[in-house]
Amino acid sequence: MTKSLVIVESPAKAKTISKFLGPQYTVKASIGHVKDLPEKELGVDIENNFKPKYVVIKGKKKILSEIKEAAKKAGAIYLAPDPDREGEAISWHIAQELKDKQDQIYRVMFNEITRRTVLESMKNPGRIDLNKVDAQQARRILDRLVGYKISPLLWKKVRKGLSAGRVQSVALRLICEREREIQNFVPEEYWFITAHLRGEFPPDFEARLFKSGNEKIKIENEQQARSILEDLKGASYKVDKIDKKERKRNPTPPFTTSTLQQEAARKLGFSAKKTMMIAQNLYEGLEIGQEGAVGLITYMRTDSTRVSEEAQTEARQYILEKYGKDYVPEVPHKYKTQKAAQEAHEAIRPTSVYRVPASLKNYLTEDQYKLYELIWNRFIASQMESALLEVTTVDILAGKYLFRATGSVIKFFGFMKIYVEGKDDTQGRINGDEGDVDSDQDKILPPLRVGEILTLLNLVPKQHFTEPPPRYSEASLVKELEAQGIGRPSTYATILSTIQQRDYTRKEKGKFVPTELGMLVVDLLLENFPHLFDVKFTAEMEDQLDKIEEGRANWVQSLEEFYRSFSQELQKASVEMRDIKKEMEEVTEEICEKCGQPMVIKWGRYGKFMACSGFPKCRNTRKIPQTENGQVKTRTEVVTDEKCEKCGSSLVVREGKFGRFLACSTYPRCQFTKPFSTGISCPEEGCNGTLVERRGRNGKTFYSCSNYPNCKYSLAYKPVAEPCPKCQAPFLVEKWDKDQGTSVIQCQNKGCEFQKQQLEVRNPKLE
Repeated sequence: MTKSLVIVESPAKAKTISKFLGPQYTVKASIGHVKDLPEKELGVDIENNFKPKYVVIKGKKKILSEIKEAAKKAGAIYLAPDPDREGEAISWHIAQELKDKQDQIYRVMFNEITRRTVLESMKNPGRIDLNKVDAQQARRILDRLVGYKISPLLWKKVRKGLSAGRVQSVALRLICEREREIQNFVPEEYWFITAHLRGEFPPDFEARLFKSGNEKIKIENEQQARSILEDLKGASYKVDKIDKKERKRNPTPPFTTSTLQQEAARKLGFSAKKTMMIAQNLYEGLEIGQEGAVGLITYMRTDSTRVSEEAQTEARQYILEKYGKDYVPEVPHKYKTQKAAQEAHEAIRPTSVYRVPASLKNYLTEDQYKLYELIWNRFIASQMESALLEVTTVDILAGKYLFRATGSVIKFFGFMKIYVEGKDDTQGRINGDEGDVDSDQDKILPPLRVGEILTLLNLVPKQHFTEPPPRYSEASLVKELEAQGIGRPSTYATILSTIQQRDYTRKEKGKFVPTELGMLVVDLLLENFPHLFDVKFTAEMEDQLDKIEEGRANWVQSLEEFYRSFSQELQKASVEMRDIKKEMEEVTEEICEKCGQPMVIKWGRYGKFMACSGFPKCRNTRKIPQTENGQVKTRTEVVTDEKCEKCGSSLVVREGKFGRFLACSTYPRCQFTKPFSTGISCPEEGCNGTLVERRGRNGKTFYSCSNYPNCKYSLAYKPVAEPCPKCQAPFLVEKWDKDQGTSVIQCQNKGCEFQKQQLEVRNPKLE
């Protein structure tokens, strides 16, 4: 009897499926993609409808030959890669290599790798979905065009080895913009006053000052706090109102790819990449004692929260048996699914709820067990009855002031008996609103009655400051990417790992911090490709790819529309992009020991290093020397006559990413800094500020008032402390002529034509 051939991606999946199908089937693994665009050339014929040039991936010729040989002997060929765009593309590439077998090629998809599902899917095969193939192809070509067209620009202008990804760069943009929010954040002071109180019955409890009269109170400084404490001296504390409300708390939906990555990061400390790798193992199948190889979870790349009726019924039966009828909702919960979700897919769930985590512990690695338990708990909880809480709010009067205490009691645990979703960091805290509402509701209050007089144990004023928004963690960044419509479930792990591998970000205490290189690359990309790396535009491109998959858009037309504006930006950027290589060449105090010329600081693959300014004649390099304070010794660090306002030490001129500034010479012991002042008063009427030097996002130096943002006066040219001899303007400005290597001093007042040529030629970079 002629055997049938089944082709999957991985050897693990092949091994599991072989046991279900039996000897009449041969199962081969492609080990991922077999064909792709070439590595060393663009591989896209832009002039010929973006026709891609596919080549066999290095190391895959042998695998492809084995598949072809097996296909010759097969009666039917079943292509069974994963049920997504990438799986469809793998199927299509393999089918292209088996042209003489086209009528015998079928497509099968397994949402879960269990005997029942595999056998059922094999009975109902379909054909390759060319719309899905087109969508994958469009994404691949888009990414190739962006990467292979922009990266060479970065090599030329910054350093070799850099790259720009279409979606990764937008994710990096979010991280950099958050970092700038943090850098520019100005904390504001606020105070809370908390009363520690005792009623007739224990326990003692706390209430926070909430109102003065009918106005919600806002305490901005210590003086206000002390004034209120003075008012409260001798005050009687009486329970004025008790409000009890029952509140339902519904379970969270079963996992999608993004929510699994978020929760695994919060609760298990797993990276998105690690989560997906372990989930792949659980999906493809593991040896479970006498049961043998079996897939433990459904397909892990999904944005759907749908659950099959069969799985829902099994879960409800398990909950009834384990926890009783009170824990089974009368009507199963229905969860909203994102607009773009593929409803053919299910949420991530265990293939059988009766494979409880504890029963599998001996067969799984520690990390496999942790992730499986998380998935199992979340799914069971999603099918359980809602929790019921009694939330109590107590208002307490003390003179004209009202204090409020909040607490809650869980009347029925429901799904909370098994699982409660983790939380990300809160956003920056604002006056009078600290932490999460639930944190107060977790407090236990004593039995109280209206009119009851309470004993004041202590009245505590506490100073706080508003906090900047937190840096992104893996969990919060995935959440933001999904909310903004950037990328799709299958791409999040790659996005997060890529921006780290490229040295654009690093992790500090589990949070993304952009490197200097990352900030620089983002600035360059946004200056030159504002449309391409716009968050909204990236989300719209994802929607367009979804339309292609659904057959509502043509992939060639979509690429033509994209490339029209992209090629214009590319052409402009090739001329106008800043040359960072030249800008970053800081001249140092160090002398080359080989030729005697000054050493300069340059960018390299591993960061900054020192090189001889006589390059390429002299190729001497060395590590960057540092001062005792850990600062780079450069000619831009000039000691001034000014003294530090904190410690009295001398101030030095330093160069930063936003231009020159004054800093304490004892840094990092003293971290005092202030803008580099020109010493010229701001000309705006009623303003007592001075003009200071700054550098904009485009790298250009400008001069603005030290009282910004209260005063927004600014100049594009350097002010000169010399009144205009013609119109008596308080100062002149200097314009530098790059081509001539000279500068012109002129009046900045409109209508005044005074100007004079500078006699000496100089380089403003070395000032």
